[in-house]
Formats: sequence, structure tokens, C-alpha cells
Amino acid sequence: MREYTTPPSASAPPAGGLADVVFEYARTDPHHVALGRKDDSGEWRDVTSAEFRDEVLALAKGLLARGVQFGDRIAVMSRTRYEWTLFDFALWTIGAQVVPVYPTSSAEQCFWMLYDAEVTAAVVEHEDHAMTIATVIGRLPRLRELWQLDEGCVQELYEAGAHLDDEVVHRHRRAVTPESVATVIYTSGTTGRPKGCVISHGNFMFEADTVIERWEPVFHSRRGDEASTLLFLPLAHVFGRMVQVAAIRGRVRFGHQPQMHAAALLPDLAAFRPTFILAVPYIFEKVFNAARRRAEKEGRSGPFEKAVDVAVRYAEAVEAKAWGTGPGPSAALRMQHQFFDAVVYGKIRAAMGGRIRNAMSGGSGMDRRLGLFFAGAGVQIYEGYGLTESTAAATANPPTRTRYGTVGQAVPGMTVHIADDGEIWLRGPNVFQGYLNNQKATDGALHDGWLATGDLGALDEDGYLTITGRKKEILVTSGGKSVSPGVLEERVRDHPLVNQCIVVGNDRPYVAALVTLDQEAVDHWLQMRGKPRLTAEQLVRDTDLETEVRRAVVAANTLVSQAESIRTFRVLARPFTEEHGLLTPSLKLKRRAIEKAYDVEVDALYRG
Repeated sequence: MREYTTPPSASAPPAGGLADVVFEYARTDPHHVALGRKDDSGEWRDVTSAEFRDEVLALAKGLLARGVQFGDRIAVMSRTRYEWTLFDFALWTIGAQVVPVYPTSSAEQCFWMLYDAEVTAAVVEHEDHAMTIATVIGRLPRLRELWQLDEGCVQELYEAGAHLDDEVVHRHRRAVTPESVATVIYTSGTTGRPKGCVISHGNFMFEADTVIERWEPVFHSRRGDEASTLLFLPLAHVFGRMVQVAAIRGRVRFGHQPQMHAAALLPDLAAFRPTFILAVPYIFEKVFNAARRRAEKEGRSGPFEKAVDVAVRYAEAVEAKAWGTGPGPSAALRMQHQFFDAVVYGKIRAAMGGRIRNAMSGGSGMDRRLGLFFAGAGVQIYEGYGLTESTAAATANPPTRTRYGTVGQAVPGMTVHIADDGEIWLRGPNVFQGYLNNQKATDGALHDGWLATGDLGALDEDGYLTITGRKKEILVTSGGKSVSPGVLEERVRDHPLVNQCIVVGNDRPYVAALVTLDQEAVDHWLQMRGKPRLTAEQLVRDTDLETEVRRAVVAANTLVSQAESIRTFRVLARPFTEEHGLLTPSLKLKRRAIEKAYDVEVDALYRG
């Protein structure tokens, strides 16, 4: 199949702007709990629709009083926290455009985004962020305000606008239309300078309302309960922003968690007890690996692996029945599944808060077996695909018929087309308006309303999309063999000891790889084998560890032809990090930067 369209939903086309629902819901259901917010003691407290409306209104007044005008671009540089959502909706209320900045951005990255977007004011989280912008403020002549969250800027703005009438704000709000620009999100940029994606209120409303209407059953742990989610994705990323907008529009109670690592995230999942979550595959991998390590420490490695096998086979049988290709789980398999649900799967769900039965995943590809395991363990993960330019999800697995290993069908109202060279093209109301100040790049991405994604994929007979690689990442060996590195890298990363993998081989005689280690997993591996703790330099020379990584490489090579397989590899002592310019803020590999930084190591792979 070369093209697939999902008919649009029956919802009326959107009108007005993103902030309107804040005021409408506060009027019609003022006591509804819209958000959860941590107080100074770390306890979660409820924020009602009316309370949130009052805070948005007060902040909007303050922004107007401090000179923010309709159409101004205001930067927000922070981790995921309540105040970001508050600023988003206050700025949208008065027709301003939000420019999100990753909290880990360097001074030069901040300069480029604020300069290119002609930002007139910036909101930062803390002093370090303020100092980062201060180092380049002399080159930002339009920047006239810098507000700091941890220095009480919200209260300061409340007070600044207290004298204004509500009607002043509402006049601005009524001027916002679906075509008005809501945000300019800069792509993280694996190569070159980031480009500002211009996304309208209508783009976000279509995206959010489509997800709500089609996937609303997924939001609940059981029928009739109150939907809630914990947002820990970065709000500087389009995925996190879409979740925020959809939660407000869909009346889903949500809270903010600024850290994605397990030590901080798991306690808040237990305390907030969401009914579903939206995450990237990395989170599900961490949950799975933590459960595996815990079982090994308790001497239950064998039973755990048996539980994994049962979960996968059970989910495969359920999938086959849904597609009419099998009878479903056998009686024996159901009995095994019931036993492991009590002793293994229930503990995994408890670690995620206890109420989660569904989740949505995006941002990168998820291994089919991992998705099957979680489904068998009682957490159905609906994988999707999208870009900043498509305002997050363009495809997703539907609630009733998941096909594991794919990113699902086009969301309602969208069309997916596979071009002659295998590139994925998208068309629909969530496709962005273009790149800010960059007509050349816009012309290269948009073709008569079609978005050329740069990703490669294939549609099956039912319109389910599988991502096969990136056009710009295709390697061509000196022998002329084209290799898509993604499938190899993902399979190598499946090994619990592996953190990252990058496949090289462009204009080289064969394919090779650089591999980094998951330090927490390695520490556990050493402990379980009675080995002493080793330095990073000692680890990369450890023959037992090299054997483990070689198993991961051999497993990856089974997916491709001999000419495409990884011939040799090298384990590196340090991971690729954003701080060293080797990862984007969304944790994608910067291939050119990595190959340049490790040119000696890459050359060594091809000697002799």
C-alpha cells in the first residue's frame, strides 16, 4: 500500500484559541479538578478549573501590564513544572506566541533561538538559566524583560496587572483565531542550526481534540474512573506540549514532574497514581530493566525470564485473535499468565503507580517484544509517530486493534503517503505553517500541503505504518551497499548493558559500531558475578563484558543481510551526552558530531 487515509472525526471544526477552554470549563464546571500541584512540603494538592482560570487571568493581566503585546514572542526556558503550563495559557490568552527553550540549552543555542524569533521577553526557571541568557543578552536588542520563576516572578506579575479590568484580557482573547500562531518550536537539530516550526492554535486544537475523541477510552484505568496523567516529558518538546493541551481540553487531571530518571519519577508515580501515561520508549525500557535487575538480586532471574516469555506469548495470542489469525491464549497459557500476574506483573504495575493499564509512546521506535511484554503484563502501550512539524502524533495504533512493532494508522483526518523513494509524506490539519524566517527550508518540507518528513517507512495492507529509517541517515559503504542504521542500533540497545549504539560505515568497506554502556546495569552485572567495581577504562577491556556486547551485535545482525551486518565494534568508556554536543535535547544521536569526536576510534575499526 502506498497511501492510507483515516476519515476525520465528527467533531465540529475548532474556533477561537487554545485558552478559551480554560474560561469555558471554569464557567460550566468550576469545581472540576483540572490539575495536581505539589505544595512546598512536597504533597500533591488539587487545582480546580476556577482556580486555574483565575491564575491564568491574573498572569495575563500582569503580562499586558509589563508590555507584552498581541503577536509578541516570549521564550520559556524551564523544566516541566506547573508554572510553564500557567505561562503557556496566559500568553495564549493575550495572543502572544511561546518559544520553548530546552533547560539544557547552551548560551549559543539560546542566542540563536531568541535572536531568530525576535523574542521580546523570556521566562527562565532559575539563576543558572538567567546567567546563560545574560551572557548573550548584549546581542539580543529586542529582549527587554527577563523573568525568573524561582525568584517569584509569577507573584510579581500578578501584582503588576492587578489594576487592569478583566475585559482588557478578554478583548485580546477574542482576537485569537485558529490561524493565529501559538508557538514557535525549534527543532533540536541533529545537523546545522535548529529551525523554528510555526504551529498555530488550530494545529494544536485539531491534534489534541483528535487524540481525545479517538483515544479517550485509553485515558482510564477502568470504565467510569477519573482520568489522570503525570506529565514528565519536556514541555520544550512538541510531545509534552500536546499532552498538556490535550489534558486541559480533555478535562484530564494532570501533574508535572521535572525529572525523567527513575529515582525521582517512581515516587511521584506512586503518589499521583495516574490512570495512564504518555512517554518515550526509554521510560518503558528503564522500568523493564529495573524489574529484571531486582529479580536477579533476589535470585529469581529464571522465574522472571519465564514471566517475560509468558507475557510475550500471551500478548501475541491476544493480538492474533484480534486480527482473526488465531484462537487466542490457550487454557494452559491463561493459567501461567494468571500466576505470573500475581507474582511479577502486578509488582511492575505497582511501581508505575498501580492504576496504569494503558500508555502511549512516541518520540522514537519501540521494540516489538518490549511492547508485547508490557501488554502481557497488563499495560497496553499504543505506539505512535509524529514530528514537531506535524504537531506531534500523525499516526498511532488504535485502541481496539494494536499491531505491535508498527506506529499504527493515520490519526483521523490525516493521510500517510509513501513516496517513490520510500519517504513518508503527511497531510492533514495538524501540519505546521512552515519554518520561521526560512522559506528555503519550508519549500523543501512542504509540497502542495504535503509534509515530506525525511523518514522512511512502509504501509501494510491495513494501513499500519512501520518506520524503516531516515533518508539522511542511510549509510552507503564503499562497496555501494545501502544500510539503514536504525534497525541495527535499536536491536543492539535491547541488551540491558548497552546504553547507546551508533552504526558507522559511510564510504567504508563494511559496517561497524560504537557502543556505550548503561552504568547502573553494568554495576548490577558486576555485582551479580562477584566482580570488583571497575573503572570505565577497565570496563572497556573486560573480556566478559565484551562477550556480552558481542551477543547484542550478533542478535542485531540476524535482522539484516551479511553485507549490512556489523562486522566489528568498540565499547566506549563514556556515554554520548548532550553537554558534549553529541545528543539533541530529545536524546537523538548527532551522528556527524559523534563521528568527528571519535574519529580516532572509528578509524581504528577499519585498520588491518
